[in-house]
Amino acid sequence: MRVSLHAMRLVLISDTHGMHDRLTIPDGDVLIHAGDMSNGGEIEEIRDFGEWLAALPHRHKIVIAGNHDFLFQDEPAKAQSLLRGCAYLQDSSVVIDALRFYGSPYTPRFFDWAFNQDRGPVSAARWALIPGDIDVLITHGPPFGIRDRNFLGELTGCRDLLAAIDRVRPKLHVFGHIHEGAGMQVHSALTTTFVNASMLGPRYDIAFKPIVIDL
Repeated sequence: MRVSLHAMRLVLISDTHGMHDRLTIPDGDVLIHAGDMSNGGEIEEIRDFGEWLAALPHRHKIVIAGNHDFLFQDEPAKAQSLLRGCAYLQDSSVVIDALRFYGSPYTPRFFDWAFNQDRGPVSAARWALIPGDIDVLITHGPPFGIRDRNFLGELTGCRDLLAAIDRVRPKLHVFGHIHEGAGMQVHSALTTTFVNASMLGPRYDIAFKPIVIDL
């Protein structure tokens, strides 16, 4: 899927769960991976992903972790050392050609996965950290009501994240986590384009293609 918005070409993927080397990745200026590069966050999984990522030709690469990527939670220095030639974002930002990208791996609490956070005040405090001048927001999970419906029909996204987006109004919000919600949605009221960039479907098979946006 391709949407032309401006000049920098972004290639958006998420939730590859160890199947990254089976994907065909389009050319672009910035490759963004919105978390769940692995199944359980084991060192060998992250190392393999890092080697694959380093071999890609994209001029810039941005990565955040997801709820499966335990190594980034438990041994962050070790995990980040396995990623080369990319910007790893964890409640932090990077500027590329005057565009500011901000990323965070946290999602609403669900069992004992990595980067869990409670809904309500804890979640609101996390998203309050997002600066007001962000062009591209990258989170692992979706905001409430946008590409967040699971296979049971439940809306699983974060209301506090949606409120933060209403405050910040980024041009683009990239996420994954809910495989069934893969795809793009333009929200005219928020002036934001939302992309659930999951590559795998609900049965953890490759079901979707990378989304390319010119921003």
